[in-house]
Amino acid sequence: MRAPAMLRCAAALAILLAVAAPAAGFYLPGVAPSDFAKGDPLQVKVNKLTSIKTQLPYTYYSLPFCKPATIVDSAENLGEVLRGDRIENSPYVFQMREPKMCQIVCKATIDEKAAKVLKEKIEDEYRVNMILDNLPLVVPISRQDRNSIAYQGGYHVGAKGQYAGSKDEKYFIHNHLSFTVKYHRDDDSELSRIVGFEVHPYSVKHQFDDKWNGADTRLSTCDPRASKFVTNSDSPQEVEAGKEIIFTYDVRFEDSEIKWASRWDTYLLMTDDQIHWFSIVNSLMIVLFLSGMVAMIMLRTLYRDISRYNQLETQEEAQEETGWKLVHGDVFRPPTNSDLLCVYVGTGVQFFGMLLVTMIFAVLGFLSPSNRGGLMTAMLLVWVLMGLLAGYTSSRLYKMFKGSEWKKITLQTAFLFPGVAFIIFFILNALIWGEKSSGAVPFTTMFALVLLWFGISVPLVFVGSYLGFKKPAMEPPVKTNKIPRQIPEQAWYMNPIFTILIGGVLPFGAVFIELFFILTSIWLHQFYYIFGFLFLVFVILIITCAEITIVLCYFQLCSEDYMWWWRSYLTSGSSALYLFLYAAFYFFTKLQITKVVSGILYFGYMLLASYAFFVLTGTIGFCACFWFTRLIYSSVKID
Repeated sequence: MRAPAMLRCAAALAILLAVAAPAAGFYLPGVAPSDFAKGDPLQVKVNKLTSIKTQLPYTYYSLPFCKPATIVDSAENLGEVLRGDRIENSPYVFQMREPKMCQIVCKATIDEKAAKVLKEKIEDEYRVNMILDNLPLVVPISRQDRNSIAYQGGYHVGAKGQYAGSKDEKYFIHNHLSFTVKYHRDDDSELSRIVGFEVHPYSVKHQFDDKWNGADTRLSTCDPRASKFVTNSDSPQEVEAGKEIIFTYDVRFEDSEIKWASRWDTYLLMTDDQIHWFSIVNSLMIVLFLSGMVAMIMLRTLYRDISRYNQLETQEEAQEETGWKLVHGDVFRPPTNSDLLCVYVGTGVQFFGMLLVTMIFAVLGFLSPSNRGGLMTAMLLVWVLMGLLAGYTSSRLYKMFKGSEWKKITLQTAFLFPGVAFIIFFILNALIWGEKSSGAVPFTTMFALVLLWFGISVPLVFVGSYLGFKKPAMEPPVKTNKIPRQIPEQAWYMNPIFTILIGGVLPFGAVFIELFFILTSIWLHQFYYIFGFLFLVFVILIITCAEITIVLCYFQLCSEDYMWWWRSYLTSGSSALYLFLYAAFYFFTKLQITKVVSGILYFGYMLLASYAFFVLTGTIGFCACFWFTRLIYSSVKID
């Protein structure tokens, strides 16, 4: 008997390995470069306000900042909307390579409500995010321990502090921004390209002598004609109801040797590459250990067992044998809740296909951070298209179990996991909406998601299921007895719960270091673009899940326990339990979340991620075990 499912898995793995090598030669593609002549206007855009303490984004103009005459929203893609991005124009006006000093943006008198909101945002350490030529604004921070500079995304709305000789804590707003625009000039022309966008924020209580005359007012605290510039926050601007705040900014331009193709290197600088390599080496050691175990079982034990079993001449001699050979008449007996197993395997194949395709595009550089929301958009679209594989796989397995109601299994495949995910997402989105955050998904976007689900995914699942059910059923390599064999009493170490929990340790151990960087990029708002490492970890995860499941399945069959179907799925799938426990550990040790709603959001999304991880790893383990059992029993001669 052949195993077409395993051949497909092997082909997929070969594709992964094939694309790994050339991936390192790609630049981040981003968008097409823009050339600017001297004096050309530069459009500064504002994005959401973010905080690692609340995880709730807000729009820039939810605070009493200066506004342009007309606020224009930029068109966001699906991924940007789901991330909470709200990109709008700003009142800041730059001209290429023309510095500006002490430019007044506006004067604002804040009322009691605005002052309260500002204090709350300062307390929660919110940052303002801006964009220039598709580059995010960063704040350079010197690190004395490494004699290097780190970059923080966005600047803080303000800071807390006390006046000298006072114990009362006050809130101060950063109302003066000193921008630095780095550019790379073309050698053959006067055109330039922007390669950096930095800022130093200050809190300054501005003063003016004459009457207020808008942007033409002459400030006594910041006057280029008097060579008086803002270099510190010694006289900060306090946030109090009824007080006036004058917003100002400087712009200076700095020639840079950095070329446009490398301008994202600053944002994606890997300072922990040694830790990543340690992660890979650690995972490879686990794989080598498991590979040795599998090789020993396959090449020595199994080969010896099969040879001896095939040489037995009488039934009496066969009865004297023990182990996996004796359960050949029951090993392919359909399990309890076989319908649910088919659904989960089909959904797992859908996840595998989505991750495989998305990761290939990411490794090749098509999903760079400059394409905001591109990664999430791609994952959603590929997930929808992979519904074809989900329906096909679940129906093929269902037909092997002698099932006849293919429409029922198709509906379960199309709605079980997406339905659970949508319910969790809807509840969490309602909580975000209650906080009036920009992270709340609008009704139109929610409708688009439902349309993708019902309009594309569900029909594709039905098409795949129909095609799978039309094909002949997969026949097991041995016949199944009509009367189930009694399973002997098992040793304590073969207890299902024990082996399932042990089986999930190694797959989780292969990925947990990389998991730290993924959680950091998501919840601490950092860029993640180390898809080369992620790709290697993904391959190692596949191998680890397959090998640990095969090893434990062999031990189970040797103990004459033939109920391997669900246990093979749960063995590698239990790694999701460790993932969720690690997420809880990360929450209490690395994050500073204090709000109840933010905590619910974190654990809600991590629960959903763990559920998806369970479906993925469980399916990998099941497919490997399914191939293994068909292989060994097809090698045994049964009279």
